[in-house]
Amino acid sequence: MRPSFRWSMLLGVIAISAALPGSALQTQRSAAQGYITGVVQSTQGPEAGVWVIAETDDLLTKFIKIVVTNDQGRFMLPELPNANYKVWVRGYGLVDSTPVQLKPSATAATLRATVAKTPQEAAKVYPGNYWYSLIEPPAKSEFPGTGPQGNGIAPAMRSQAQWIDNMKQGCELCHQIGTALTRQITHMKDLNFKTSVEAWDHRVQLGVRGTEMNGAFNRFGRPRALKMFSEWTDRIAAGEVPQAPPRPSGQERNVVLTMWDWGVETSFIHDEISTAKAKPTVNGYGPVYGVSAGHGKLAVVDPRENSSFEVTIPTRDDPKTVPSRFPAPQKPSNFYGMTHLWSNPSENPADPHNPMFDSKGRLWLTSTVRGRANPAWCREGSANKFAQYFPTTNSIRQASFYDPKTGKFELIDTCFGTHHLQFSDDEEMLYFSGGGSVVGWINTRSYDQTKNEQSSQGWCPTVLDTNGDGRITKPWNEPTAGNQSQEQGGGGGTLGRFDPKLDTRVQMGSYGVIVSPVDKSLWAANTAYPGHILRLVQGDNPPTSCMAEIYQVPSPDTGYGPRSIDVDRNGVIWTALSGSSHLASFDRRKCKVFNGPDVREGKQCAEGWTLYQAPGPNLKGTDVRADFHYYGWVDQFNTLGLGTNIPIATGSGSDSMLALNPQTRQWVTLRVPYPLGFFSRGVDGRIDDPAAGWKGRGLWANYGTNYLWHTEGGKGTKGKIIHFQLRPDPLAR
Repeated sequence: MRPSFRWSMLLGVIAISAALPGSALQTQRSAAQGYITGVVQSTQGPEAGVWVIAETDDLLTKFIKIVVTNDQGRFMLPELPNANYKVWVRGYGLVDSTPVQLKPSATAATLRATVAKTPQEAAKVYPGNYWYSLIEPPAKSEFPGTGPQGNGIAPAMRSQAQWIDNMKQGCELCHQIGTALTRQITHMKDLNFKTSVEAWDHRVQLGVRGTEMNGAFNRFGRPRALKMFSEWTDRIAAGEVPQAPPRPSGQERNVVLTMWDWGVETSFIHDEISTAKAKPTVNGYGPVYGVSAGHGKLAVVDPRENSSFEVTIPTRDDPKTVPSRFPAPQKPSNFYGMTHLWSNPSENPADPHNPMFDSKGRLWLTSTVRGRANPAWCREGSANKFAQYFPTTNSIRQASFYDPKTGKFELIDTCFGTHHLQFSDDEEMLYFSGGGSVVGWINTRSYDQTKNEQSSQGWCPTVLDTNGDGRITKPWNEPTAGNQSQEQGGGGGTLGRFDPKLDTRVQMGSYGVIVSPVDKSLWAANTAYPGHILRLVQGDNPPTSCMAEIYQVPSPDTGYGPRSIDVDRNGVIWTALSGSSHLASFDRRKCKVFNGPDVREGKQCAEGWTLYQAPGPNLKGTDVRADFHYYGWVDQFNTLGLGTNIPIATGSGSDSMLALNPQTRQWVTLRVPYPLGFFSRGVDGRIDDPAAGWKGRGLWANYGTNYLWHTEGGKGTKGKIIHFQLRPDPLAR
């Protein structure tokens, strides 16, 4: 693959910039930046804790900068490229101000804000989870369900907690609920439905995710689910509004948000990456990469050029023979008809899911290399020792890496499926979730030396030592199949027949993988209700020495739905509980039992868990927060400025990043007020220049929704990459 002329020029710019010392590069960047300062006033006086938004189309891609006013209503928009900006005010209790045209200058501006006249007017800019909080799930007394001839709830729904978990995992997995489009059905008025129940029954079957939405409603028990959602939109149409969110305060007013457009209007950019997890100075000031899953491409933003572009990810097999993970729509979308937006015949089927940098600046990906049937060396009868121990027959996604220095990809076939990936601290091993039945890895040092994909990889099943003899031996108790797809969490699996003389195999799950910096153990998350986390140690002779442990969340009615996995520098595991809206930590050092029959269900170490309730409103009639956390991440190296080992949950339902101080149990909400509908699937932090203060560090995240046309701006709106930075005060330059 030869890079385009434009890409070659960009590589040259990157190489020159990389050769500059950090302080010199920062000086070069600062010289081109300007400022807009001023104050926000309304009829009530200075407005504190409101956002000032500057937006321009003058650069190579759309550029937005957002800051928060201080106690006196003053603001300072820093580091603005020379351009004409549309500047305006958004805040809780206000209506959006009329934009004014400004350029960076030393002259202070006065922005006029308007106080909202009604609660409905004010609520238009509330985050999605506040509107979502108006949904009223069935009462606890209605469970377990009695089916379509009874209360309309599926008999498989045993509790209100399980119903809420399905609401979030099944409905908010792909997009934020509570946006203007999702809380209304007026855009379907031309279809002349007699009732809102009919309208909802129709809308959940439409477009690129109609099959999945329809399945989620069937798992609820369709009659009761339709009643719940239609009553929600009916009450909103009649004027019901949620409680008002608090305005940013304290450190929340120090945040600076910088955004760039990337991709196209139908991009599904699942994840982004800016640097290496264990070495956050890698790729300082460099391009940020996202994986455009449906289009088989890398989306790229260069924050120095304020530009964006895409790079196609190749497959080894002919793209026309590689099956798509995305089904064609069964009923037409309200916006794109029957168009197959992702992986249609003109698109590339690489289906990238998760990217990670290594310390050499290479971008490793989970991506599809070939068709799903595994080659002979993965299967039964192979001479490969891993295949002899646990043969595999297919994999949905494999691996690849991209070297920005050369503009070339290398494709690596794997016998195991891939979903998320993570390096060990020393980068010798690259581990993958998504294998369902196995944990897989690539020895990247071996691969770099030999280029032999077969000898450089390995895998093992996840088996618990339930017979308590301190080792894993065949045969073992087998799990039965789970009821969730790989995309939804890897099919948690229930335990099958149990023989106390045998060890017990469990499904791994596919939501996240992390390696402890303390003992190199691998951890993964499994979302199947109520969910558990899994630990794997390879031992000295894998696969026969591999041994697993599982730890279920301690109270299924209180905390449930682990969708992420990360670790702090002390080896404490953190997971965001998307169903119950907690951040949860797990400290294995507190456990006393590690093998034997008591570990079979993972309930042996409740004392290892600590749950932290996330902020925000509760779902109507419950004590469960309305927010949804697609993922979580630990800021091990103080890339943001709140300290080391700070866990962060993606406020995927609340337009935010939620940072927790575990010692004080206090939260810092980093809100993204524009465009509404910020649905993040991940986050990482980069230190561009350790000597540059707040300007040299920050978090990166993107709009990872399946449906960009659900975000503010509607059809035609592109996704965005966001740089979160934290100043010492709201006026710091």
